[in-house]
Amino acid sequence: MQDWSLIRSFLAVADTGSLSGAAAQLRASQPTLGRHIRQLEANLGVTLFQRAPRGLTLTEDGTALLPAAEAMRAHAEQFALTAAGQDQQLQGTVRITASVVASQYVLPPILAQIRTAEPGISLELAPSDTSENLLYREADIAVRMYRPRQEAVITRHIGQLPMALFAHRNLIAAHGMPRTLEDVMRIGLVGFDQDRRMITEMEKLGMSVTRTDFPVRSDDQAAIVALIRAGCGIGAMFRMIGENDPDLCEVMPDIPVQPIDIWLTAAEAMQRVPRMRRVYSLLAEGLRPLTRA
Repeated sequence: MQDWSLIRSFLAVADTGSLSGAAAQLRASQPTLGRHIRQLEANLGVTLFQRAPRGLTLTEDGTALLPAAEAMRAHAEQFALTAAGQDQQLQGTVRITASVVASQYVLPPILAQIRTAEPGISLELAPSDTSENLLYREADIAVRMYRPRQEAVITRHIGQLPMALFAHRNLIAAHGMPRTLEDVMRIGLVGFDQDRRMITEMEKLGMSVTRTDFPVRSDDQAAIVALIRAGCGIGAMFRMIGENDPDLCEVMPDIPVQPIDIWLTAAEAMQRVPRMRRVYSLLAEGLRPLTRA
């Protein structure tokens, strides 16, 4: 029987395609991951990965061993979830994951309220724009900006976070308040880079644009907020962020900007743990006033 830590490292590298990605996933160091892979290869007498232009890919032997390793992971996770379900104390740690922008601008006041209500519960916030796997205990509760499709999870749709266009007041003072979408484009729109959602929404409004029509671009929504605050252009953000920043002003409020759905999700087994259930409920209570039904 192989050491589970070695198998876990093998799966992380297989999942992410690199030692650096696996290290980030497991919150370990790259040398540790490399050592684990070498040890597992020595134990098994096979080569598990080969170098590729974009990282590491499984060899034929590694591919053959992957299903058995995944089955071990499923059993290990079920063991951990069953053990967690026996914990009936309203104290301990709850790990929450959310997008970077939600972690910075939406959740902190809500987590402060939770700490006041339940001082015996410690909170860990893991900002990430990737999908942490709740069944592998990478997080206990996730705040998602999309509907989770994973099986064996509890999911609740909280509502929609309204979005609007905002710009720095100095930018508007220099160029004047835009009256049309053409005015917005003339001043400059902070847009997405590879993500096509903004282009799709603008096409619905009758505008034919490409990513090159956005003079400043980023796919990181937290970075977009910072760019708008710096006066790089007009851009979309959560209305609650723009309205609470005295340096920003709303632009063309009549333009329909697609709101963002917000979901709460957790592994089914976590709902049997009082502290998890309590934090899940308090998160829903804190998020709901920020949304529209």
